[in-house]
Amino acid sequence: MTEVGSSGSPTPGRLEGKRAAMVVCWFLGLGSLVSWNSMLTIGDYYYALFPHYHPSRVLTLVYQPFAVGTVATLAYNEARIDTRKRNLAGYTLFFLSTLALLLLDLGTSGKGGLGNYIGICILVAAFGVADAHVQGGMFGDLSLMCPEFIQSFLAGHAASGALTSTLRLMTKAAFENSNKGLRKGVILFLAISTFFEFLCILLYAFIFPKLPIVKHYRAKAASEGSKTVSADLAAAGIQTEANETLLPSMQVDDDKYPERLSTKQLLFQNFDYALDLYLIYVLTLSIFPGFLYENTGHHKLGSWYAVVLIAMYNAWDLVSRYIPLIECLKLKSRKGLMLATLSRFFLIPCFYFTAKYGDQGWMIFLTSFLGLTNGYLTVCILTAAPKGHKGPEQNALGNLLVVFLLGGVFSGVALNWLWLIGNGKF
Repeated sequence: MTEVGSSGSPTPGRLEGKRAAMVVCWFLGLGSLVSWNSMLTIGDYYYALFPHYHPSRVLTLVYQPFAVGTVATLAYNEARIDTRKRNLAGYTLFFLSTLALLLLDLGTSGKGGLGNYIGICILVAAFGVADAHVQGGMFGDLSLMCPEFIQSFLAGHAASGALTSTLRLMTKAAFENSNKGLRKGVILFLAISTFFEFLCILLYAFIFPKLPIVKHYRAKAASEGSKTVSADLAAAGIQTEANETLLPSMQVDDDKYPERLSTKQLLFQNFDYALDLYLIYVLTLSIFPGFLYENTGHHKLGSWYAVVLIAMYNAWDLVSRYIPLIECLKLKSRKGLMLATLSRFFLIPCFYFTAKYGDQGWMIFLTSFLGLTNGYLTVCILTAAPKGHKGPEQNALGNLLVVFLLGGVFSGVALNWLWLIGNGKF
């Protein structure tokens, strides 16, 4: 029995570890965003400490230039960068930055002030650098393998948001009436995030590279000329310096594998996928989270309103990332993906008029739909794009797509500030 990998070649069905690899990918996806999602979810705490500094907008704007600049540099040099070292550096930086954020809050006893705000901004910039290492590195690495691994990683992304939102609702309910209750919830958040980042370091370093199916895909990529997987194969006990040390069925035949497509050629062939991702995240981040915190007015839910909106977005973003697993519900047409992506821009006037004239029920519905379409389209694009390419090309394409994704996030964050125009009329 065989199954088809993302490169279109058959993968022996006897390979073990697929379920375990999907679970590990889920946790790695969670760890790649749990720290940042914690920052977004505890936005009400930072608004209490820094009411005049627009925390949700400023911190996101600080984060993105470092993420985009770093991932663009890494993508340009992806063929020469050791993926194992890159990913471990990213998760380690996430762990240290989250721990430092926790210690900063403990050391300052949760006080506001410009100095503390600058310290938080510096750590958020470190999050951006870590994100660039992990996102490009992991998508490039998983693009060498089967689409289910990418889906699990993306589901972990969304799960980080759903987890932090659930914890935020629980801690807000538990500590709302206690002394410094908001801060107690934040400390718990940051401690949990720190634990997950440390767990990801262990999973990626010692568990993931030793799974049989992961070793198979990486050995196959090495046989096709990929140099980025050598350290991971070495960690699994497979040396790649000599051709004969690869798996017997994977030995390199220089005449069999033509030269890989250049980065420019890959971009031209997949420009619609790249543009889709850019536009998806331009739209999403132009609304989430800044608009939801500052431009939705006051309603019966009071201080719970923004927290509930963030939770609904994260919950539907998570649910939607599992929908493409049902083959008949997965959108595969490239024209269909572009049309669906462009149609989401009708949400901008919908959010504007709902914030101005609608009630909280309509806003909750729109926010849920925003999360639903964001997660669904992201999975459909990132699982379809690597198909038909060789290992080195899949790694390069994964990095390229992340550049456009983070570029869309950065553009959306910048455009989010436009909602402040005429804010007094809301």
